[in-house]
Amino acid sequence: MDSQDNILEQGKQEEVIQAATTPEVETSAKEEAPRKVYETKKEVLDRVKELAHGEEAPQKDEVEYLKTAFYKLHIAAREAQLKEYLDAGGDPEAYQITPDQDEEVFKAEMGVIKERRQQLFREQEAEKEENLKKKLNIIEKIKAMVTSPEEASKTYQEFKTLQQEWRDIKAVPAEKANELWRSYQLYVEQFYDLLKLNSEARELDFKKNLEAKTHLCEAAEKLADEEDVISAFHQLQKLHQEYREIGPVSKELREEIWQRFKAASTVINKRHQQHFDDLRAREEDNLQKKTVLCEKVEAINTEENKNSADWERHTQDIINIQTEWKTIGFAPQKMNVKIFERFRAACDTFFARKAEYFKNMKDAYKENAEKKRTLIEKAKALQDSTEWKSTSDKLIALQKEWKTIGMVPKKLGDQLWEEFLAACNKFFEARNAAGAGQRNEERDNLEKKRGVIERLKAAAEEAGDNLQEKVQKLVEEYNAIGHVPYKEKDKLYQEYHAVLDKLYKELNINVAKKRLNKFKDNLKQVAERGEDALSNERQRLLRQYENLKQEIQTYENNLGFLTASSKKGNSLIEEMNRKIQKLKDDMQLVKEKIKAIDAENRE
Repeated sequence: MDSQDNILEQGKQEEVIQAATTPEVETSAKEEAPRKVYETKKEVLDRVKELAHGEEAPQKDEVEYLKTAFYKLHIAAREAQLKEYLDAGGDPEAYQITPDQDEEVFKAEMGVIKERRQQLFREQEAEKEENLKKKLNIIEKIKAMVTSPEEASKTYQEFKTLQQEWRDIKAVPAEKANELWRSYQLYVEQFYDLLKLNSEARELDFKKNLEAKTHLCEAAEKLADEEDVISAFHQLQKLHQEYREIGPVSKELREEIWQRFKAASTVINKRHQQHFDDLRAREEDNLQKKTVLCEKVEAINTEENKNSADWERHTQDIINIQTEWKTIGFAPQKMNVKIFERFRAACDTFFARKAEYFKNMKDAYKENAEKKRTLIEKAKALQDSTEWKSTSDKLIALQKEWKTIGMVPKKLGDQLWEEFLAACNKFFEARNAAGAGQRNEERDNLEKKRGVIERLKAAAEEAGDNLQEKVQKLVEEYNAIGHVPYKEKDKLYQEYHAVLDKLYKELNINVAKKRLNKFKDNLKQVAERGEDALSNERQRLLRQYENLKQEIQTYENNLGFLTASSKKGNSLIEEMNRKIQKLKDDMQLVKEKIKAIDAENRE
C-alpha cells in the first residue's frame, strides 16, 4: 500500500471516530453531568445573574435546567401560599396572586442570557467560517509545496510553520470538518513522501512523531479505567485532536500505531454509548413512573368529594404524589416538559375544583349562620316565658330544627351554639326551679295512690257484702289525688286498673246473681197478675236485650277505629273494653231473666 493509500485509509478510520463527537452526543453528555440541587429561588437567581453578566459562556442545557428549577420552586411557593390562605378560612374567589419580584428579575436576566447566547453563537459561527478560510489557505500552500518536489527541502521550515498554524486554529463548521481534515492530511503525507531530507533528519522526525503517538495511545488505554464515563469520553476527544496534529510516522508503522489508538478509542466509545443507552432506559422508566403519577391525580379528579374531609384527604394524597414526583429523575428530553405540563394541569384542576367547593361552602356557611341566628332570636324571645309546657315544646322544636341546619365554621359555630344554649338553659333552669315544689307534691301523690292500690288489693281478698261500697269509696279517693311524676304514670295506671278490673269482674258476677235471684222471687207475684203481665215483662226484657246488643256493636265498631300507637290511645282502648264487658254482663243477665220467665210460663 503506497503513502497516499495509507493516508486515505487512515482518513476513513479517523472519520469513524470523528462521528462519535457530533454535537448531539456532546449535548447528551452535558445533560448527564452532575448538577447542583437548588433549594431556593435566590440560589437559582444568583447563578442566572452570574451567567448573564460574567465571562462564562452560558450553555443551553444549564440554562434549561435553571429555568425548570426556578419554576418548580416558584409554583411550589405559590401553591403553599394558596393552601395557607384557604386553611385560614380565606375566600377562594377573592384570592389574588401576589406579584413575584423574583420572577420579574428572573425573566429579565434570562432575557440577557438569551441575547448573550445568540451573540456568542453568531460570533462562534463567524469565527468558524474565518478558521475555515485560514485552514483552506494553509492547505493551498501545502498543496503548492507538493507540486514542487524539487523545492521540498528548502520549504521544510515553512511547512513546519504551516503545521503549527494549523494546530493553533480552532473549530471550523462541523459539516466541513471531516472533509477539511482529509484534504489536509492527504497533502501533508504527500509532502513528507516528497521531502528530500537526509535520511537521519527524516527518521528523527518520524521517531518523534511515533513517540508522541505512542504516548497518546497509552493515555487512551488508561482511560478505560476512568470511572467517570463522560469525562473519559471528553478526554478522548482531546487526545484525538492531538493525534491529528502530530505528523506521520514511518510507512511500515503507520497502520500499526493507528490500530492501537483506534482500539483504545473503541473501548471508550462503547462505554460511552452504553452509558447513554442506560441513561435513556432510566429516562424511559422515569417517564413511566411519572405517567402513573399523572394517572393517579387524574383518577382523584374523577372521584366525588362529599365533604371537607374528602377534600382534605385527597389534598394530602396529591401532596404525597407531588413529593414522590420530586424523587423521580428526568424523563426523555422530548417528553420531559410535556409530562410535567400534564402533571401540573391535573394538579391545577384539582386545586381549582377545591377552591370552587370551598367558595360554595362558604356561601352555604353564611346561609346556615343566618338560619341559626334566627333560631337564637326566637329562643331569646322565649327565654323569660313562664308558660312552662307550651314554651318547653317550642324550645324543643327549635332544638330539633337547629340539628337540621348544616355546618358553619367551627369557631363561629361554637359561638352561635353557646348563645343558643344559653337562651334555652335560662328558660329550663327557671322552669326547673318553679317546678321543684310541684315535683315534691307529685311524689307525695304517688305514695298516696300506691296506698289506695294496696287497700284495693286487700279489699279484693276480704270480699264481703259491702265490697262494692268500699271499692267505690277507694276509687273516689284515688281520683281525688293529684298528678304523679310523669315517668311513673303509666306503670301506676296499669297496676291500678289491673286490681280494679279484677274487683269489678267479681262485683258484676255477685250483683248479677243477686239481681237474678231477686227477679225469680218476684215472678210469682207478677204471674198472679195474669199471663199478660209475664208476657209484657218478657217483651220489655227482649227490647232491653236488643238495645244492649246494639250498644255493644256500636262500641266494638268504634273500637276498630282506634290504635294503640300512643299511651293515650292505649288507655282509651282499655276503658272501652271494660265498658263492652260490662254491657255483655248486663246482656247475659237479661237473657237469664227471659229464661226464668219462660220456665215460669211452662209451670
